[in-house]
Amino acid sequence: MKNRMFVALLLTAVLALPALAQSGATTQDQPSTTVGASGKQPLTLDTHEGFWGKLNPFARKKYVQRQTGPIRDRVNELDELTAANSKEIKDVDSRAQQGIQMASAKANEADQHAIEAGNKAQAAQQTATTATNRLTTVETVVGNIDQYKATTQTEIRFRPGQSVLSKNAKAALDDLATPLKDQHGYIVEVQGFSSGHGQTAIQTSQKMADSVVRYLVLNHDIPVFRIYVVGMGNAPVSTDEAGKKHVSGGRVEVSLLKNDLEQLSSSATAPMAAPQATPQQ
Repeated sequence: MKNRMFVALLLTAVLALPALAQSGATTQDQPSTTVGASGKQPLTLDTHEGFWGKLNPFARKKYVQRQTGPIRDRVNELDELTAANSKEIKDVDSRAQQGIQMASAKANEADQHAIEAGNKAQAAQQTATTATNRLTTVETVVGNIDQYKATTQTEIRFRPGQSVLSKNAKAALDDLATPLKDQHGYIVEVQGFSSGHGQTAIQTSQKMADSVVRYLVLNHDIPVFRIYVVGMGNAPVSTDEAGKKHVSGGRVEVSLLKNDLEQLSSSATAPMAAPQATPQQ
């Protein structure tokens, strides 16, 4: 009787083991509602395989493959997800590097534009300064346009009663007139003096002065409007000594007078980079 009861209890215990194991597995292996990094639900194991459930000590190869297959698939998905994330990180880094390079290029371009703007501003300032200097020169010249200053004076001597130029007289006129070619802002003053009295002396002095004018016009192309002729006759002239005296013999005084117009012409033709250049006289 005792042996039968022991066998019955042992059989009851053996039959209760799978049920307890299945119950524990069901409680522990309930699927979670949390979504993983791959966007899928976590893996759930099949706990109803065979008599022994997941504790089956006699599991076959196919059983093991069926149990591990989803794990391998999920691992492969994670590898693909990791590779995709790495690619995206590289793409983001590449775009960031490109953005940095573009920003650096734009900054360098902006610096270059700033330097060019500074150079242009400096050139504009220099041009404005040059223009101001020239304007000041023009104002000075215009203010003194009718102010002529004697620069050269030549005396031509004539024999008594003659109005023909001698060789020395022509050479002296050549020295005075040759530098006047292509110049502006000058006049030539010709004053004739002769001995004698009254109208006769005036006419004689006028003839000598006309000889000088004729030579300057014909031989040196001096414009007539730049020559002022005066027959002074035997008018008294100033001397270094005290008082005035009448001239003896015939002579003509040729004076070259200039204003600042030549200075203005030289300033206008001077290069912009050298506004302070000394004008040619």
